[in-house]
Amino acid sequence: MSKFWSPLVGRLTPYTPGEQPKINNLIKLNTNENPYGPSPLALAAMAREVGETLRLYPNPDAEPLKAAIARRHGLSPAQVFVGNGSDEVLAHAFQALLKHDAPILFPDITYSFYPTYAGLYEVAFRAVPLAADFSITVDDYLGHGSTIGGIIFPNPNAPTGCLMPLDQVTRLLAGNPDRVVIVDEAYIDFGGVSAIELVCSHANLLVVQTLSKSRSLAGLRVGFAVGHADLISALERVKNSFNSYPLDRIAIAGATAAIEDEAHFEQTRQAVIASREKLVTDLTALGFDVLPSAANFVFARHPQHDAATLAAALRSDGIIVRHFGSERIKQFLRITVGTDQACQALVNSLTTHLQ
Repeated sequence: MSKFWSPLVGRLTPYTPGEQPKINNLIKLNTNENPYGPSPLALAAMAREVGETLRLYPNPDAEPLKAAIARRHGLSPAQVFVGNGSDEVLAHAFQALLKHDAPILFPDITYSFYPTYAGLYEVAFRAVPLAADFSITVDDYLGHGSTIGGIIFPNPNAPTGCLMPLDQVTRLLAGNPDRVVIVDEAYIDFGGVSAIELVCSHANLLVVQTLSKSRSLAGLRVGFAVGHADLISALERVKNSFNSYPLDRIAIAGATAAIEDEAHFEQTRQAVIASREKLVTDLTALGFDVLPSAANFVFARHPQHDAATLAAALRSDGIIVRHFGSERIKQFLRITVGTDQACQALVNSLTTHLQ
Protein backbone atom coordinates (compact mmCIF):
# COMPACT_ATOMS: atom_id res chain seq x y z
CA MET A 1 0.00 0.00 0.00
CA SER A 2 1.46 3.35 -1.04
CA LYS A 3 1.78 6.06 1.58
CA PHE A 4 0.13 8.39 -0.93
CA TRP A 5 -3.07 6.34 -1.23
CA SER A 6 -6.27 7.54 0.37
CA PRO A 7 -7.75 5.21 3.03
CA LEU A 8 -10.53 4.26 0.58
CA VAL A 9 -8.11 3.00 -2.07
CA GLY A 10 -6.53 0.58 0.37
CA ARG A 11 -9.94 -0.95 1.12
CA LEU A 12 -10.96 -1.52 -2.49
CA THR A 13 -11.21 -4.91 -4.16
CA PRO A 14 -11.12 -4.04 -7.90
CA TYR A 15 -13.19 -5.88 -10.47
CA THR A 16 -11.30 -8.47 -12.51
CA PRO A 17 -12.37 -8.39 -16.18
CA GLY A 18 -12.27 -11.40 -18.44
CA GLU A 19 -8.94 -12.09 -20.10
CA GLN A 20 -8.20 -10.26 -23.34
CA PRO A 21 -5.50 -12.60 -24.67
CA LYS A 22 -2.44 -11.45 -26.57
CA ILE A 23 -2.02 -14.84 -28.25
CA ASN A 24 -3.14 -15.02 -31.86
CA ASN A 25 -5.63 -17.52 -33.25
CA LEU A 26 -7.34 -18.38 -29.97
CA ILE A 27 -11.03 -19.27 -30.00
CA LYS A 28 -12.23 -16.68 -27.50
CA LEU A 29 -15.31 -17.85 -25.59
CA ASN A 30 -14.67 -16.13 -22.28
CA THR A 31 -16.05 -12.57 -22.33
CA ASN A 32 -19.49 -12.87 -23.97
CA GLU A 33 -18.68 -10.81 -27.05
CA ASN A 34 -20.98 -11.22 -30.02
CA PRO A 35 -19.40 -13.46 -32.70
CA TYR A 36 -20.96 -11.37 -35.46
CA GLY A 37 -19.89 -7.92 -36.55
CA PRO A 38 -21.71 -4.64 -35.89
CA SER A 39 -24.44 -3.25 -38.09
CA PRO A 40 -23.06 -2.09 -41.47
CA LEU A 41 -25.15 1.04 -40.98
CA ALA A 42 -23.36 1.67 -37.69
CA LEU A 43 -19.95 1.22 -39.31
CA ALA A 44 -20.90 3.62 -42.09
CA ALA A 45 -22.18 6.20 -39.61
CA MET A 46 -18.95 6.03 -37.61
CA ALA A 47 -16.84 6.37 -40.76
CA ARG A 48 -18.75 9.52 -41.72
CA GLU A 49 -17.99 11.02 -38.32
CA VAL A 50 -14.22 10.71 -38.75
CA GLY A 51 -13.16 14.10 -40.03
CA GLU A 52 -12.59 17.73 -39.27
CA THR A 53 -15.47 17.92 -36.77
CA LEU A 54 -13.55 15.77 -34.30
CA ARG A 55 -11.87 18.97 -33.17
CA LEU A 56 -15.24 19.90 -31.61
CA TYR A 57 -16.72 18.47 -28.45
CA PRO A 58 -19.58 16.02 -28.91
CA ASN A 59 -23.17 16.71 -27.94
CA PRO A 60 -22.96 16.48 -24.12
CA ASP A 61 -26.42 14.94 -23.87
CA ALA A 62 -26.02 12.56 -26.85
CA GLU A 63 -29.44 13.73 -28.00
CA PRO A 64 -29.60 11.73 -31.27
CA LEU A 65 -28.91 8.49 -29.37
CA LYS A 66 -31.40 9.26 -26.61
CA ALA A 67 -34.02 10.05 -29.23
CA ALA A 68 -33.38 6.76 -31.08
CA ILE A 69 -33.66 4.73 -27.86
CA ALA A 70 -36.81 6.59 -26.84
CA ARG A 71 -38.44 6.02 -30.26
CA ARG A 72 -37.66 2.32 -30.19
CA HIS A 73 -39.31 1.88 -26.81
CA GLY A 74 -42.14 4.37 -27.12
CA LEU A 75 -40.75 6.68 -24.44
CA SER A 76 -39.66 10.28 -24.00
CA PRO A 77 -35.95 11.20 -24.28
CA ALA A 78 -36.32 12.51 -20.70
CA GLN A 79 -36.69 8.85 -19.67
CA VAL A 80 -33.33 7.84 -21.21
CA PHE A 81 -29.78 8.16 -19.88
CA VAL A 82 -26.64 7.17 -21.80
CA GLY A 83 -23.10 6.53 -20.67
CA ASN A 84 -19.69 5.11 -21.49
CA GLY A 85 -20.73 1.48 -21.33
CA SER A 86 -23.37 0.08 -18.99
CA ASP A 87 -20.67 -0.21 -16.31
CA GLU A 88 -20.48 3.58 -16.11
CA VAL A 89 -24.27 3.82 -16.08
CA LEU A 90 -24.36 1.35 -13.18
CA ALA A 91 -21.63 3.26 -11.36
CA HIS A 92 -23.66 6.46 -11.56
CA ALA A 93 -26.74 4.58 -10.37
CA PHE A 94 -24.89 3.38 -7.28
CA GLN A 95 -24.02 6.99 -6.44
CA ALA A 96 -27.28 8.61 -7.48
CA LEU A 97 -29.89 6.07 -6.42
CA LEU A 98 -28.47 3.37 -4.14
CA LYS A 99 -26.29 5.27 -1.68
CA HIS A 100 -28.58 5.36 1.34
CA ASP A 101 -28.28 4.59 5.04
CA ALA A 102 -29.59 1.05 4.62
CA PRO A 103 -27.92 -1.88 2.79
CA ILE A 104 -28.89 -2.71 -0.76
CA LEU A 105 -29.72 -6.26 -1.84
CA PHE A 106 -28.30 -8.28 -4.73
CA PRO A 107 -27.75 -12.02 -5.36
CA ASP A 108 -24.76 -13.80 -3.89
CA ILE A 109 -23.87 -15.14 -7.32
CA THR A 110 -24.14 -12.24 -9.73
CA TYR A 111 -22.20 -9.64 -11.72
CA SER A 112 -19.06 -9.18 -9.64
CA PHE A 113 -18.90 -5.45 -10.33
CA TYR A 114 -21.75 -4.88 -7.83
CA PRO A 115 -19.66 -5.48 -4.69
CA THR A 116 -16.83 -3.52 -6.31
CA TYR A 117 -19.07 -0.48 -6.79
CA ALA A 118 -20.44 -0.93 -3.29
CA GLY A 119 -16.89 -0.71 -1.97
CA LEU A 120 -15.95 2.25 -4.16
CA TYR A 121 -19.00 4.31 -3.20
CA GLU A 122 -19.21 2.97 0.36
CA VAL A 123 -22.65 1.45 -0.12
CA ALA A 124 -23.59 -1.23 2.40
CA PHE A 125 -25.04 -4.41 0.90
CA ARG A 126 -26.42 -7.85 1.68
CA ALA A 127 -25.83 -10.70 -0.75
CA VAL A 128 -28.98 -12.83 -0.98
CA PRO A 129 -28.31 -16.52 -1.72
CA LEU A 130 -29.69 -17.93 -4.93
CA ALA A 131 -31.94 -20.96 -4.70
CA ALA A 132 -30.51 -24.45 -5.10
CA ASP A 133 -31.31 -24.32 -8.84
CA PHE A 134 -29.47 -20.95 -9.07
CA SER A 135 -32.65 -18.96 -9.63
CA ILE A 136 -33.49 -15.72 -7.82
CA THR A 137 -36.23 -16.20 -5.23
CA VAL A 138 -38.42 -13.10 -5.38
CA ASP A 139 -39.81 -13.67 -1.88
CA ASP A 140 -36.31 -13.08 -0.49
CA TYR A 141 -36.53 -9.48 -1.75
CA LEU A 142 -39.97 -8.69 -0.33
CA GLY A 143 -41.08 -7.39 3.05
CA HIS A 144 -37.95 -5.44 3.93
CA GLY A 145 -39.48 -1.97 3.74
CA SER A 146 -37.17 0.83 4.83
CA THR A 147 -34.56 -1.60 6.17
CA ILE A 148 -33.00 -1.79 2.69
CA GLY A 149 -31.64 0.94 0.43
CA GLY A 150 -32.57 -0.61 -2.92
CA ILE A 151 -32.24 -3.73 -5.07
CA ILE A 152 -30.10 -4.53 -8.10
CA PHE A 153 -29.85 -7.74 -10.10
CA PRO A 154 -29.03 -8.83 -13.66
CA ASN A 155 -31.77 -10.38 -15.75
CA PRO A 156 -30.72 -12.81 -17.14
CA ASN A 157 -28.39 -13.26 -14.20
CA ALA A 158 -24.65 -13.42 -14.72
CA PRO A 159 -22.80 -15.71 -14.74
CA THR A 160 -25.64 -18.24 -14.54
CA GLY A 161 -27.73 -17.05 -17.51
CA CYS A 162 -30.96 -17.79 -15.62
CA LEU A 163 -33.95 -15.56 -16.41
CA MET A 164 -36.51 -14.07 -14.03
CA PRO A 165 -39.87 -13.98 -15.88
CA LEU A 166 -41.41 -10.55 -16.31
CA ASP A 167 -44.34 -11.31 -14.02
CA GLN A 168 -41.88 -11.98 -11.20
CA VAL A 169 -40.05 -8.73 -11.93
CA THR A 170 -43.42 -6.99 -11.65
CA ARG A 171 -44.07 -8.71 -8.34
CA LEU A 172 -40.68 -7.62 -6.99
CA LEU A 173 -41.34 -4.01 -8.06
CA ALA A 174 -44.79 -3.97 -6.49
CA GLY A 175 -43.34 -5.30 -3.23
CA ASN A 176 -40.77 -2.49 -3.02
CA PRO A 177 -42.65 0.67 -4.05
CA ASP A 178 -40.48 2.97 -1.94
CA ARG A 179 -37.09 1.62 -3.01
CA VAL A 180 -35.29 1.80 -6.35
CA VAL A 181 -35.04 -1.51 -8.20
CA ILE A 182 -32.37 -1.68 -10.90
CA VAL A 183 -32.72 -4.43 -13.49
CA ASP A 184 -29.44 -4.94 -15.34
CA GLU A 185 -30.40 -6.30 -18.76
CA ALA A 186 -27.05 -6.76 -20.48
CA TYR A 187 -28.23 -10.07 -21.98
CA ILE A 188 -32.01 -9.65 -22.22
CA ASP A 189 -32.11 -9.65 -26.03
CA PHE A 190 -30.99 -13.28 -26.19
CA GLY A 191 -34.06 -14.79 -24.58
CA GLY A 192 -36.15 -12.60 -22.30
CA VAL A 193 -38.74 -9.84 -22.33
CA SER A 194 -37.34 -6.48 -21.25
CA ALA A 195 -38.69 -4.76 -18.16
CA ILE A 196 -38.56 -1.49 -20.13
CA GLU A 197 -42.27 -1.95 -20.76
CA LEU A 198 -42.82 -1.51 -17.01
CA VAL A 199 -41.05 1.81 -16.50
CA CYS A 200 -44.13 3.97 -17.13
CA SER A 201 -46.13 2.11 -14.48
CA HIS A 202 -43.37 1.76 -11.85
CA ALA A 203 -41.60 4.97 -10.83
CA ASN A 204 -39.06 2.95 -8.81
CA LEU A 205 -37.72 0.97 -11.80
CA LEU A 206 -34.46 1.65 -13.63
CA VAL A 207 -33.57 -0.67 -16.52
CA VAL A 208 -29.94 -0.71 -17.70
CA GLN A 209 -28.84 -2.12 -21.05
CA THR A 210 -25.69 -2.20 -23.16
CA LEU A 211 -24.81 -2.17 -26.84
CA SER A 212 -21.84 -4.45 -26.17
CA LYS A 213 -23.66 -7.76 -26.55
CA SER A 214 -26.67 -7.92 -28.85
CA ARG A 215 -25.52 -4.89 -30.88
CA SER A 216 -21.92 -6.20 -31.28
CA LEU A 217 -20.35 -2.96 -30.05
CA ALA A 218 -18.29 -4.04 -27.04
CA GLY A 219 -15.36 -2.05 -28.40
CA LEU A 220 -17.39 1.17 -28.60
CA ARG A 221 -18.46 1.37 -24.91
CA VAL A 222 -22.07 2.53 -24.96
CA GLY A 223 -24.73 1.76 -22.39
CA PHE A 224 -28.03 3.30 -21.39
CA ALA A 225 -30.68 3.38 -18.70
CA VAL A 226 -34.42 3.82 -18.99
CA GLY A 227 -36.72 4.89 -16.17
CA HIS A 228 -38.91 7.58 -14.69
CA ALA A 229 -37.67 11.09 -15.51
CA ASP A 230 -36.88 11.69 -11.82
CA LEU A 231 -34.47 8.74 -11.77
CA ILE A 232 -32.87 9.86 -15.02
CA SER A 233 -32.46 13.39 -13.65
CA ALA A 234 -30.50 11.99 -10.69
CA LEU A 235 -28.17 10.14 -13.06
CA GLU A 236 -27.68 13.28 -15.14
CA ARG A 237 -26.72 15.26 -12.04
CA VAL A 238 -24.03 12.72 -11.15
CA LYS A 239 -22.81 12.46 -14.73
CA ASN A 240 -22.50 16.23 -15.08
CA SER A 241 -20.53 16.34 -11.86
CA PHE A 242 -18.16 13.69 -13.21
CA ASN A 243 -17.81 13.94 -17.01
CA SER A 244 -20.05 16.05 -19.20
CA TYR A 245 -18.90 14.28 -22.38
CA PRO A 246 -18.91 10.52 -21.71
CA LEU A 247 -19.72 9.60 -25.33
CA ASP A 248 -17.65 10.85 -28.23
CA ARG A 249 -18.94 11.82 -31.66
CA ILE A 250 -18.07 8.44 -33.19
CA ALA A 251 -19.81 6.53 -30.41
CA ILE A 252 -22.97 8.63 -30.63
CA ALA A 253 -23.17 8.16 -34.40
CA GLY A 254 -22.45 4.42 -34.35
CA ALA A 255 -24.74 3.65 -31.43
CA THR A 256 -27.62 5.64 -32.92
CA ALA A 257 -27.36 3.77 -36.22
CA ALA A 258 -27.08 0.43 -34.43
CA ILE A 259 -30.27 1.09 -32.46
CA GLU A 260 -32.06 2.00 -35.67
CA ASP A 261 -30.88 -1.07 -37.62
CA GLU A 262 -33.53 -3.49 -36.41
CA ALA A 263 -32.95 -5.98 -39.23
CA HIS A 264 -29.28 -6.59 -38.40
CA PHE A 265 -30.07 -6.77 -34.68
CA GLU A 266 -32.75 -9.39 -35.23
CA GLN A 267 -30.68 -11.47 -37.65
CA THR A 268 -27.62 -11.69 -35.42
CA ARG A 269 -29.43 -12.26 -32.14
CA GLN A 270 -31.46 -15.10 -33.66
CA ALA A 271 -28.23 -16.65 -34.97
CA VAL A 272 -26.74 -16.55 -31.45
CA ILE A 273 -29.90 -18.06 -29.95
CA ALA A 274 -29.86 -20.91 -32.47
CA SER A 275 -26.17 -21.61 -31.80
CA ARG A 276 -26.80 -21.55 -28.04
CA GLU A 277 -29.54 -24.17 -28.28
CA LYS A 278 -27.32 -26.46 -30.35
CA LEU A 279 -24.44 -25.96 -27.91
CA VAL A 280 -26.68 -26.86 -24.97
CA THR A 281 -27.75 -30.03 -26.77
CA ASP A 282 -24.15 -30.98 -27.55
CA LEU A 283 -22.90 -30.30 -24.02
CA THR A 284 -25.77 -32.26 -22.51
CA ALA A 285 -24.91 -35.20 -24.76
CA LEU A 286 -21.37 -35.08 -23.32
CA GLY A 287 -22.76 -35.41 -19.80
CA PHE A 288 -22.69 -31.75 -18.74
CA ASP A 289 -25.30 -30.23 -16.48
CA VAL A 290 -26.25 -26.98 -18.22
CA LEU A 291 -28.30 -24.31 -16.49
CA PRO A 292 -31.20 -22.89 -18.52
CA SER A 293 -29.77 -19.87 -20.31
CA ALA A 294 -31.48 -16.83 -21.79
CA ALA A 295 -28.12 -15.15 -22.46
CA ASN A 296 -25.37 -15.41 -25.09
CA PHE A 297 -23.45 -17.83 -22.88
CA VAL A 298 -24.06 -21.08 -21.05
CA PHE A 299 -23.09 -22.11 -17.54
CA ALA A 300 -22.19 -25.78 -17.34
CA ARG A 301 -20.51 -28.36 -15.12
CA HIS A 302 -19.52 -31.96 -15.64
CA PRO A 303 -20.17 -34.24 -12.65
CA GLN A 304 -17.06 -36.34 -13.31
CA HIS A 305 -14.54 -33.67 -14.29
CA ASP A 306 -13.01 -30.71 -12.48
CA ALA A 307 -13.88 -27.38 -14.13
CA ALA A 308 -10.46 -25.79 -13.70
CA THR A 309 -8.83 -28.85 -15.25
CA LEU A 310 -11.22 -28.72 -18.20
CA ALA A 311 -10.56 -25.01 -18.68
CA ALA A 312 -6.81 -25.67 -18.77
CA ALA A 313 -7.30 -28.53 -21.24
CA LEU A 314 -9.38 -26.33 -23.53
CA ARG A 315 -6.72 -23.65 -23.38
CA SER A 316 -4.11 -26.16 -24.47
CA ASP A 317 -6.24 -26.59 -27.59
CA GLY A 318 -6.42 -22.82 -28.16
CA ILE A 319 -9.91 -22.30 -26.67
CA ILE A 320 -10.50 -20.05 -23.68
CA VAL A 321 -13.60 -20.04 -21.47
CA ARG A 322 -14.30 -18.36 -18.11
CA HIS A 323 -13.81 -20.19 -14.82
CA PHE A 324 -14.79 -18.61 -11.49
CA GLY A 325 -13.25 -19.63 -8.19
CA SER A 326 -16.20 -18.88 -5.88
CA GLU A 327 -17.19 -21.88 -3.80
CA ARG A 328 -20.71 -22.47 -5.10
CA ILE A 329 -19.75 -22.18 -8.76
CA LYS A 330 -16.15 -23.36 -8.92
CA GLN A 331 -17.15 -26.49 -10.82
CA PHE A 332 -18.88 -24.49 -13.57
CA LEU A 333 -17.53 -23.09 -16.82
CA ARG A 334 -19.11 -20.04 -18.39
CA ILE A 335 -18.91 -20.51 -22.14
CA THR A 336 -19.69 -17.71 -24.58
CA VAL A 337 -21.81 -18.72 -27.56
CA GLY A 338 -19.57 -18.24 -30.58
CA THR A 339 -20.13 -19.08 -34.21
CA ASP A 340 -21.24 -22.62 -34.98
CA GLN A 341 -17.67 -23.37 -36.04
CA ALA A 342 -16.24 -22.09 -32.75
CA CYS A 343 -18.82 -24.00 -30.73
CA GLN A 344 -18.06 -27.18 -32.66
CA ALA A 345 -14.33 -26.77 -31.98
CA LEU A 346 -15.16 -26.49 -28.29
CA VAL A 347 -17.30 -29.61 -28.37
CA ASN A 348 -14.61 -31.52 -30.27
CA SER A 349 -11.97 -30.52 -27.73
CA LEU A 350 -14.17 -31.48 -24.78
CA THR A 351 -15.00 -34.81 -26.41
CA THR A 352 -11.28 -35.60 -26.53
CA HIS A 353 -10.51 -34.51 -22.96
CA LEU A 354 -13.53 -36.24 -21.42
CA GLN A 355 -12.41 -39.66 -22.64
